[in-house]
Amino acid sequence: MAAWRALRSAGPVFFAVGDAATLAVAGAPVRRIAAARAAGDCFAAALPVLDSPLPEPATPGRPSPAAAPSVIHWIETAVRLTSSGEAAGLVTAPIAKAPLYAAGFRFPGHTEFLGELTSSAPMPGVRGPVMMLAAQDLRVALVTVHEPLARVPSLLSVERIVHAGLVTAQALTRDFGLARPRLAIAGLNPHAGESGQIGREEIEVVAPAVAALVQAGVDARGPYPADSLFHADARKTYDAALCLYHDQALIPVKMLDFWGGVNLTLGLPIVRASPDHGTAFDIAGQGVARPDSLIAAIRVAAQIAERRSASVPA
Repeated sequence: MAAWRALRSAGPVFFAVGDAATLAVAGAPVRRIAAARAAGDCFAAALPVLDSPLPEPATPGRPSPAAAPSVIHWIETAVRLTSSGEAAGLVTAPIAKAPLYAAGFRFPGHTEFLGELTSSAPMPGVRGPVMMLAAQDLRVALVTVHEPLARVPSLLSVERIVHAGLVTAQALTRDFGLARPRLAIAGLNPHAGESGQIGREEIEVVAPAVAALVQAGVDARGPYPADSLFHADARKTYDAALCLYHDQALIPVKMLDFWGGVNLTLGLPIVRASPDHGTAFDIAGQGVARPDSLIAAIRVAAQIAERRSASVPA
């Protein structure tokens, strides 16, 4: 609701897919709409909601497996509306994964679920999904995401790194307007392996992947030691860093701009963004949650959608 209050005058216009009664409890005016196209008519006066009620009232801060089917339905509905062009882009709110898993949800998170839901839709370029986090002048894309750290080395391959690099480079051109994006590829080990003395993944996997990306026409460089890749001067030398595991990417983003980071899914036929934070059940319903990241996600999604629309031939 705080995001609606911040954007109600200047936009971009958005609407919610979910339980209108729950949203109304937050204290701002809510207007139920029957179709996405009606959102603009009431946005300045109330939050437009495509109402899909929960089976039972929600209790702030208490996730419930009974709500899981509704949450999944909301995501599917939003993807359908975006895929059909009724909505320009999709901004997902954080989800509580444990209740979804208890209800049989078989995906690690939003990113993989959206990839499945859009897998049959046509799109230009290499298909993702690839997760990107963006904060201020830093963009980081991930090769592996929600994986135990002990599994990461065995999951890395030349093909997997090349795929993530191609999706990232093409998204930087399509969605951010960069004609020749520069990728910096992080190493896995301290000091990027120190020429094989602290691990050989850089020699056997990462460096060959960088060479393959260059051969494919991508301005890719590395592998670089991760501990010197994210300071201000280093960030001026690339347009996105390709990181090999979750914390390698998310720690610098959240250190740089904890409140304003945005999560993007690259390589989809639809535009998708989300806040770079979780559900914060400990403060749910107290009116103290900061809307910065959600506002940033809405604005970025609108910008990308506009750029994609402008690039489509008339």
